[in-house]
Amino acid sequence: MKWNNHFAERASRMTRSAVRELLKLTAQPGMISLAGGLPSPDLFPMERVKEAIEFVLGKAGKRALQYGETEGVAELRDWIARDFSRPEVPLKRENVVITSGGQQALDLIGRVLLNENDKVIVENPTYLALLSAWRLLGVQFLPVRSDANGMRVDKIEPLLQQKPKLIYAVPNFQNPQGTTLALERRVSLVELLRKYDVGLLEDNPYGELRYDGEPVASLLELDARLGTSGDLDSNVIYVGTFSKVLMPGLRVGWAIASEEVIEKIVRAKQAADLQTGTLSQYIIGEMIRDQFLERHIRVLRQAYRERRDAMLVALDRYFPNEASWTRPDGGMFLMVTLPAHLSASDVLKQALERKIAFVPGEEFHLDGMGRNTFRLNFSNATSDLIEQGIKRLGEVLKSMLTSASRG
Repeated sequence: MKWNNHFAERASRMTRSAVRELLKLTAQPGMISLAGGLPSPDLFPMERVKEAIEFVLGKAGKRALQYGETEGVAELRDWIARDFSRPEVPLKRENVVITSGGQQALDLIGRVLLNENDKVIVENPTYLALLSAWRLLGVQFLPVRSDANGMRVDKIEPLLQQKPKLIYAVPNFQNPQGTTLALERRVSLVELLRKYDVGLLEDNPYGELRYDGEPVASLLELDARLGTSGDLDSNVIYVGTFSKVLMPGLRVGWAIASEEVIEKIVRAKQAADLQTGTLSQYIIGEMIRDQFLERHIRVLRQAYRERRDAMLVALDRYFPNEASWTRPDGGMFLMVTLPAHLSASDVLKQALERKIAFVPGEEFHLDGMGRNTFRLNFSNATSDLIEQGIKRLGEVLKSMLTSASRG
């Protein structure tokens, strides 16, 4: 059978993730990977996980191994509701659904809200896997420029007049740039949501990983302050995950929204996978029961701060003056910008020969931008490896710039 004649039309919009494919190369011996958005496996709390598994199997073994509610384990939903409640954001269990990682939440929200040809405003550049998930739905992306303070909210209003269905934002330590949306821009943004009656998806996988400065109020909280009812009255849907602060292998994320939105997400999830893994949810529930998560996040912050600082010092020391880069206050990434005549993909080819990997920035961008940018991850490698990798990469860049000037 010639299956190519039978694929759905949407299958033509499917492409393999450049990041996921690049991860295969990073397994080569001697390769220093600054590519994938990986938490450090050296910091996984292995002993605590073992204890949690034994406790869960002893206390709730049969329930933890059985099918569960699509909405998620009630105790875990209650914890998330309590943890994210504020005076302006009174959350309850019905405002929370547990998903198979934050990525599934993004996918399901797109399925329940977006029709073909709907318009979505996104920061340019933005999270690659969001673009991949929603391209399948046939949406039109409306890109907004960004700077060191995040999305240029002052450039959004003309796009809002095109009646987009949603705005997508990663306000804290954005992937791929590492930038954070300034408070005054957040306030302006939520005011525009109300003015134009448009929804916003706030994706916050990195918010707990802050190394400098004070936390900034979430868009969910700022928007809920404008509501008038006693229940969650917000134009914002909030997505979070345990992948970056515990372990991604458990695949546990969540969405917070009004009950009517959660109900639609639950229906879509029933069709997708019935439920998130029950055992994973119980393990998470045990690990947050005694404030272990808060203690572990402090460990991550210290380790990742040191690695970020090591990368910034190495960039200052080894990179050519013609390059520039962002300086994140948290998260896992920063973005490098090269002179316009250099292609990051060409740089990568030579870098791989020197056993150093990164992710070219073009696929994070819309409208053909970003050819001369690339993303670096500082959470996965040790400080020593980061310095070695940046030194090698700096040598590659200086060599290419010298060759270009002679040509």
